Amino acid sequence: MLDSALKEQLKGIFAGLGANFTFDINVSSQHENRNELLELLEDVAACSDHLTCAVNEGDGLEFTILKNGAPTGITFRGIPNGHEFTSLLLAILNLDGKGKNFPDEGVCNRVKALKGPIHLATYVSLTCTNCPDVVQALNAMTTLNPSISHEMVDGALNQEEVEALKIQGVPSVFADGKLIHVGRGEFGELLAKLEEQYGVDEASLSTEEKQYDVIVAGGGPAGVSAAIYSARKGLKVAIVAERVGGQVKETVGIENLISVPETTGSELADNLKTHLLRYPVDLLEHRKIEKVELVGKEKQVTTSVGEKLTTPALIIATGASWRKLNVPGETEYIGRGVAFCPHCDGPFYVGKHVAVVGGGNSGVEAAIDLAGICSKVTVFEFMDELKADQVLQEKLRSLPNVEVFVSSQTTEVIGNGDKLTALRVKDRKTEEERLVELDGVFVQIGLTANSGVFRDLVEMNRPGEIVIDAFCRTNVPGVYAAGDVSTVPYKQIIISMGEGAKAALSAFDDRVRGNI
Repeated sequence: MLDSALKEQLKGIFAGLGANFTFDINVSSQHENRNELLELLEDVAACSDHLTCAVNEGDGLEFTILKNGAPTGITFRGIPNGHEFTSLLLAILNLDGKGKNFPDEGVCNRVKALKGPIHLATYVSLTCTNCPDVVQALNAMTTLNPSISHEMVDGALNQEEVEALKIQGVPSVFADGKLIHVGRGEFGELLAKLEEQYGVDEASLSTEEKQYDVIVAGGGPAGVSAAIYSARKGLKVAIVAERVGGQVKETVGIENLISVPETTGSELADNLKTHLLRYPVDLLEHRKIEKVELVGKEKQVTTSVGEKLTTPALIIATGASWRKLNVPGETEYIGRGVAFCPHCDGPFYVGKHVAVVGGGNSGVEAAIDLAGICSKVTVFEFMDELKADQVLQEKLRSLPNVEVFVSSQTTEVIGNGDKLTALRVKDRKTEEERLVELDGVFVQIGLTANSGVFRDLVEMNRPGEIVIDAFCRTNVPGVYAAGDVSTVPYKQIIISMGEGAKAALSAFDDRVRGNI
């Protein structure tokens, strides 16, 4: 199953293993995928003397990782191919203490303080690019806290469960049978949801207080640029972010970053982090800023893991998130017919009728992709014409199973209690409303600024963007904003990078002049 080149790589990766690991396999002799699973795990085990397989007769198809003969709490109910192969490798390395995807000490301590027992199950699709992040995060938590167990479940091999649980989006995370998360998720976000449900032993935690010259909120192109430019001035810098890369990580293809003819969001995010870590910047990842208070010229920042950080210069670069329809029924059916990522959730709608709301580049690209697997795709655009690039529109209109309606306003998401069944759509010219029966809808209507926590701190416009001047200054001295969270026009990666640099240089200039 594994080619010789990959086997050689694995031998190098596993060369430093100290503990002994067993793939404790339980699989039915009649399971059609039995041989595929055994071949994969035996190939992996053959790459190290510290890895072995134990095969037992079971009812389905699963395996648990044992460390020195003891259960670790990590189970795979499926074949970790595709994107999930990395999840398997990282699980072994993390359990051996050699993994590199653990968060910093502050976040790890929050995980260790979670009250258990906690049993987690994540339903995935092997084609989903967001699923491995969630699986790997929860496996890492399982490694850190012995009261947590986690199993990855391949939805394609466990269709009866998927249908019984009414899952229509991945990854879907269940905590002791309760759905707590659907879709892309970062370590900090998942941790916050577990803290809410299970609680934390606060007595075991301590509050850390630190002083910085500059604090950057956000880890996207603007935030990383601001942090690097500030660090290059010799300043003490911290960057507080849920993840490095931000919204960029959800972009599949990038072809307009000048001097880089073609890349992906994931690759760009990795490059941003690599570049950032060349400088002495404190990267406080997997957390949010929960509160900012002004004390004289100082800005006191409280994070979601309990840290209290102080700085004279705060650069807000928190970016934007997918905009929701904000109509009745939408929230109720997220993950049950309402989706935002066609690449992740598209496979659930093979041979079905779906809608795409939004006629910009993202919406039309989504419709083109979905047309390849769905029986029919209906595009609804609010404006009187599509806003996507002409080349995309031409491709869209060439597809036989796509229909387009402009001047169309989605007013309600309708379902039967279990899943979405239809959209209520109004013709903006005639005011006529109709019900469109559908199996799913992908919302692609742009982005909204992630500015909520700063609402009482700085001036914002009606859409919630932070108002800035030509130098990225806000109406509060020592507070700056850059990128998609600000009023800067044209939300582009290359513009965000430039705005981050401007904000950093403005903050440095104000520091030199004694203005902050």
